[in-house]
Amino acid sequence: MDTNTLKNKIESIISLNDTKEFILQAICDLLESEISYYDWVGFYFKNGDKNELKLAQYTGEETEHTIIPFGKGICGQVAVSNKNFVVQDVSEQENYISCGWKVKSEIVIPIFVNEENIGQIDIDSHTANVFTDKDEELLEYICKKVAKILE
Repeated sequence: MDTNTLKNKIESIISLNDTKEFILQAICDLLESEISYYDWVGFYFKNGDKNELKLAQYTGEETEHTIIPFGKGICGQVAVSNKNFVVQDVSEQENYISCGWKVKSEIVIPIFVNEENIGQIDIDSHTANVFTDKDEELLEYICKKVAKILE
C-alpha cells in the first residue's frame, strides 16, 4: 500500500466541489478498489440525539446493520471509547456484530469534529491478521480530512 499516493487521491476527492455524500462515497469506493484486503468500507454517524450510529455511505456487500446501538459491536464500542479499534480476528471478540461469515478482521477509526466523536470509518476484511500501523495511520488521516468537510 502506497499511503502517499492514497493520501493524494483522498486530497483530490475532498477538494471536489461536491456534496458531502458524494465525497464520502468516493472515499469508500477508492479505498475498496485500491486496497485489496478492504472488502467493505463504510461511514457510520451518530443518529441525531440518539445513542446509536446510522450507516451512511459504504461500498461492499449490503448489511442489515444500518443502526448500531452505542456499546454494541466494534463500531458501537468505538462510539463509547472514542479510540481506534483494530480487531485482527473477529472470532476472538465477544462483543462483535457479524456482518457476514466472510469477515475475518475489522478496523474502526473515530471521526472528531470540535473534539466530539460524530462518527467513524469502518473497514471489514475477509482476511484475518491483515491490518497494520499503516492502515491505522491512513485511516486516521482520512478521518481528519473528512472532519473538516463535516464541520
